[in-house]
Amino acid sequence: MKHGKAYVESLKLFNRQQQYDGREALSIVLSTAKAKFDETIEIALKLGVDARHADQQVRGVVVLPNGTGKVVRVLVIAKGQKAEEATAAGADMVGAEEIVAKIQAGWTDFDACVTTPDMMGLVGRLGKVLGPKGLMPTPKTGTVTMDVARAVKDIKAGKVEYRVDKTSIVHCPIGKASFGLDKLQENLDALMNAIIKAKPSSSKGTYLKSIVLSSTMGPGVKVNYKQKPAQ
Repeated sequence: MKHGKAYVESLKLFNRQQQYDGREALSIVLSTAKAKFDETIEIALKLGVDARHADQQVRGVVVLPNGTGKVVRVLVIAKGQKAEEATAAGADMVGAEEIVAKIQAGWTDFDACVTTPDMMGLVGRLGKVLGPKGLMPTPKTGTVTMDVARAVKDIKAGKVEYRVDKTSIVHCPIGKASFGLDKLQENLDALMNAIIKAKPSSSKGTYLKSIVLSSTMGPGVKVNYKQKPAQ
């Protein structure tokens, strides 16, 4: 794979084989974020779990202290008072049967979906459309709830879902390059603490096998995963 000049120049700023502590790694990543847009800073964690087993799934949500820097479009599927609460809380779209029909026809122009438990009979039909896109509401991530207002506000404030994929890797954004070092460090620590706490009891051996930080267009920087995140 051929890389651009900026990417090649970024490789000269650090040793790709070396592991850096979290703050130094973030500093290097920021120095490689040279695109003309505000690059997203992302983390990829290889976990010592077997994602094929249900008891070794690692999945949850965390509200990043400084948000993600992304404008998140939130859809709420609810009726009556709950629909009104969702609208008041800042939901971008609110509806019921008509929204479900629209999604069944292929519409997915939103970033997060929240619903109430009483609507799951209807929303459950959307699994084949929303599931592959990671948009299906679930109680585990707080997107099936009677407190739709809180769910909407949390998502808008920077709640992110982390979930191990079939290759045992978690990919997650931790903010934008424009956040600067301190805010990105706070977000990184919050995410790391959540993932460490989510370690399955059935997982044996090394849990955090490798951690790589990168910007949207920049190279990956290895992180010293043995370092305990700040509390």
